Amino acid sequence: MSGIEIRNLCKQWAAFAAVQDVSFEVLPGKLTVLLGPSGCGKSTTLRLIAGLEMATSGQIRIGGRDVTWLPPAQRGLSMVFQSYALFPHLTVAENITFGLDVRKVPKKEKKERLEYAAQILGLDALLHRRPSQLSGGQQQRVALGRAIVAKASVCLMDEPLSNLDAQLRHDMRAEIKSLQRSLGMTMVYVTHDQVEAMSLADEIILMRAGKIEQRAAPADLYSTPVSTFAARFIGTPAMSILSLADGAHGAVISGTQGPALFGGKGEGFLLGIRPEQIRDDPDGPIDAKVRSVDYHGADSILDCIIGDQTLQVRVEGVRRYGADEAIRLGWDPQAMHIFEAESERRVERAPLDFASGKKRPAARTARHN
Repeated sequence: MSGIEIRNLCKQWAAFAAVQDVSFEVLPGKLTVLLGPSGCGKSTTLRLIAGLEMATSGQIRIGGRDVTWLPPAQRGLSMVFQSYALFPHLTVAENITFGLDVRKVPKKEKKERLEYAAQILGLDALLHRRPSQLSGGQQQRVALGRAIVAKASVCLMDEPLSNLDAQLRHDMRAEIKSLQRSLGMTMVYVTHDQVEAMSLADEIILMRAGKIEQRAAPADLYSTPVSTFAARFIGTPAMSILSLADGAHGAVISGTQGPALFGGKGEGFLLGIRPEQIRDDPDGPIDAKVRSVDYHGADSILDCIIGDQTLQVRVEGVRRYGADEAIRLGWDPQAMHIFEAESERRVERAPLDFASGKKRPAARTARHN
């Protein structure tokens, strides 16, 4: 198996820096997801690894070999595109084996590879059809089959599920993960969908404006975001971010009289709290008003006002509230995330017990990069 090493990778077009000093490593047999909004540089980074774009500076190593300036065909990898890139005039079998024909692989070996891929992907009965006769999921399997028959130890995927409906995306995610594990592929997967990233990845590289914002396992990215950008990007609904102010006994939510969340100044800091970690509690310490309710079936999302700010609360089942109905909220102090307002970076503060005002031990800082 081959790993991937990226060192100080940059891509510049005139005055625009698409990728800025990006460095990371993908261990052999692992699946790494490049995640981020449109224009963050994730697809450009993938194209640089593939050789479809040439780096302005930096180094790309695959399997310990420097491939920075090699053409795509000499990099020992396969790629699955967002558009599937199937030839409409060729059959499924011909599309899967097209690359083998170009490389003049012997007929016997080509047949064996085709049969292996078709069996794994359940395409045996579709080999004589053309792409127009296939569903979106079946076309995606054909694109995956082309990657499998190439027998490359490294596979790159550029938003391969974005053209599928929600249920099919769910099914294909499970299929891609199972396939990656069974074949032992080293995979780099690009997406803007945080659900895909969280469910697929061994490690997520969150990108922003051409740089790496945070690199971490999915659980660490969710539980210990390094910035407000990372905090808001991961989680549905997104983490609520509230401004803090100075209170009589410590930091309070701006626009309220308390209770104090942690000792010391609140001015210049932000509170992050995830909707699913907030409780609708008659004995809770936080006063709020319900502005609206979105019913999602298994749960409801309350849009609430605290002071002059809004936050969302996820509660189970159906909840009925009147306009501006007063409620009380609570949460575990350890569920709070504190950020510096100016830099929007994470800081550590020892939270207070809302009821007693006593400090609790601060959470240990996770390793982010």
